[in-house]
Amino acid sequence: MADRNEGEGSRTAARRYNEGATKTAKEKPKADPAPGSDEERQEMERAEEEGRRRAKELDPSVDRDYSRPTK
Repeated sequence: MADRNEGEGSRTAARRYNEGATKTAKEKPKADPAPGSDEERQEMERAEEEGRRRAKELDPSVDRDYSRPTK
């Protein structure tokens, strides 16, 4: 009965998720993406700077009341 509809509280899906999450948690952590050369380090710095330029920032000239929900 693998094709049985278990509804919203699917025990099969929960078991598969828990097994996958446990497997992922037990894996060794990935290495830090440290640059291998000076050229690679400069490329990473350029990419980070470009990302920072494109990042949205709050406009300090606009007064916002964050205690009230937005529409």
